[in-house]
Amino acid sequence: MGLPTFKKGIHPNDNKSFTNHKPIEYLPIPEEVFIPLQQHIGVAGDVLVEKGQEVKTGQVIGKSEKFVSAPVHASITGTVKAVDQFLHPLGIKATMIHIEKTAEEDEWETINAPENWETASIEDLRNLIWQAGIVGLGGAAFPTHVKLAPPKEKEINTFILNGVECEPFLTADHRAMLEMGDKMLIGMSIIMKILGTENGYIGIENNKPDAIEIMNELVSKKFPAFKVVPLKVKYPQGAEKMLIEAIVKRRVPAGGLPMDVGTVVNNVGTALAVANAVVEGKPLIERIVTVTGQGITEPKNLMVRIGTPFKTLMESCGGLKESAIQVYMGGPMMGFAQYDMNVPIVKATSGIICQEKSDIFKKKTYPCIQCGNCVSVCPMNLLPTRLSSFAEMVKLEEAEEFGILNCIECGSCSYVCPSNIPLVQWIRVGKLQVSESKRKKVA
Repeated sequence: MGLPTFKKGIHPNDNKSFTNHKPIEYLPIPEEVFIPLQQHIGVAGDVLVEKGQEVKTGQVIGKSEKFVSAPVHASITGTVKAVDQFLHPLGIKATMIHIEKTAEEDEWETINAPENWETASIEDLRNLIWQAGIVGLGGAAFPTHVKLAPPKEKEINTFILNGVECEPFLTADHRAMLEMGDKMLIGMSIIMKILGTENGYIGIENNKPDAIEIMNELVSKKFPAFKVVPLKVKYPQGAEKMLIEAIVKRRVPAGGLPMDVGTVVNNVGTALAVANAVVEGKPLIERIVTVTGQGITEPKNLMVRIGTPFKTLMESCGGLKESAIQVYMGGPMMGFAQYDMNVPIVKATSGIICQEKSDIFKKKTYPCIQCGNCVSVCPMNLLPTRLSSFAEMVKLEEAEEFGILNCIECGSCSYVCPSNIPLVQWIRVGKLQVSESKRKKVA
């Protein structure tokens, strides 16, 4: 019997050998940071500081009291130089707080962590996670305290720690499991206490045998209730719905959420952030970023402060090669192309992928030949070519009827299309149009 997995999906070259053997390096405190107020799904926070104000590392500088929101914190000790619109990695102008460093070492403003988290109340633990500004660090950036507060009618009996990292090139989660697994599993224990579940699984793809080995060792010694589950290597197995199907054989219904099948999934980086907050009182002010690809001189895994400009990371990796012509935030399947290296690292920045011409240029786009390749690989059982056509022709009712909002934007359809049609890009446009249309109708 083979390793667990989900139905459909693809097998792109993982390209992880650039950095999977490289330990995490701590980037020195940057001279300046640009911290966006919007680093999460939900309502952006209000600015709590002003130009000229001195701030400490960990100080709350933006916050909203809305439930689906997360505070943002100063990631360095320094002076607020501006509160203004700056370029965001998503390609938009966004309100950011520009801070210049004034101290070589951090002056911390921490949150009040309990003396013993095991005896703390669930409400206090959940509140600490909110105060720390923790969001999903796998890329979705959904506020973690919201995910850990399911409605009473949604009984959660299973928790899955996501160590899959199926996106090509990225190795931040892999290295975190190797180097910080003990603290990560403490974070998992805290999350499971909040959820009130004893069934804990750790999903890791089989291309990370060293991570599987070390996590098994840690589990056997200190966390015997947890179970490490090696998985078949397949993309997009790191997507929540695919991971749930692979590990516990539950199918999340169309339009549904993992909690609808009694399950919550968190990324390993998120569990690490939870442990930092609850055990050490440290808010989310840094994360691990993989800087990699054929186009960077020395690929690395870096621990960096939120708000650090991309160019600072690239300089620490020897700079871009002359042959590099494309940079992505995130992996090549679901990432966002960048055209300005002054944009800052945000909570959702898992990697910076620097690629050469031979990596990215495709041939000319041709009309659909009705081959069905996109349908055969879609993990959500959609009809990508039809959804793409509906989006291009602005047929929003038809697009919604055919389930465009269920698309997880994994890019598998575009990857296998022999006509090189930008299917997932059109579907993204269509999803935005459908969502906007629904908001207008509600209003």
